[in-house]
Amino acid sequence: MAGIAGVDPEDSSLGSTAWAESVVDDDLAHEIDAREIPRDWKTGYVPLRRSVPYEQPPGPVAEGQVFHLNVGLVNWAFELTRDVPLMDSEAMQKERREYPNANAQRPPFVLKGDQLAASTFWHGKLLDQWANDWVRYHTGGKGNYVTTAMEDTGTLQSLTYLARAGRVDLNRVLVLRTASDYDQPRPGITAAEGMAANKIGKYTGYLPALESAWRVGNTVVSKLVSDWPRYRDHVPAGAGLRSLEYPKRPMVTSMAALPK
Repeated sequence: MAGIAGVDPEDSSLGSTAWAESVVDDDLAHEIDAREIPRDWKTGYVPLRRSVPYEQPPGPVAEGQVFHLNVGLVNWAFELTRDVPLMDSEAMQKERREYPNANAQRPPFVLKGDQLAASTFWHGKLLDQWANDWVRYHTGGKGNYVTTAMEDTGTLQSLTYLARAGRVDLNRVLVLRTASDYDQPRPGITAAEGMAANKIGKYTGYLPALESAWRVGNTVVSKLVSDWPRYRDHVPAGAGLRSLEYPKRPMVTSMAALPK
């Protein structure tokens, strides 16, 4: 599964690609308007079947709330693709310089980072803070929110039903998201101004993100196909590093689930 996404500038940059270990749903929740929340609440968003934000101890996870992918397979895909050269552009370089975060200023790179999936296109620094809290809460403090997308939890739920019917193997699911835009405005403009500038097809990193999804995803698919006699009965697995500090990539300007 591959697609474009908004990205947390604390973790990554435009055009970068993130392999998810966990995919968390945003829509399964309770909510009250921010103008009516108690003064001591950090957000008006409350986990499903709970009474206050981030209630402890966390209750039973509702089906479809969180999907944990096969970590060994994710590590293998990351190690296979970490040196894939990704597309960059002058427009992306200019926008990167407007963000103070070290990772936001980096040329496009491949990393591991978890995803928050939501039907609502949200934007802003405060909602980014909420997204980090929401993912951390639903993964027992182990997850790190990096990309925001839309349909992946729905797709994973469908694949879960197919797995129960014996039609697919969830150990073989991979989720890749590539950064077309930042999930918050650059310093100096409001969240409303930043959101207004984010229109489908108008993101600074839109075409490079599409290209990155193909380059990185195709590398994995080609390896699986070429070595299918090896991987048909044995799911590949990697060693597993989670550091965000990876070697810088050369700039390229041409366009060319639940574990068992």
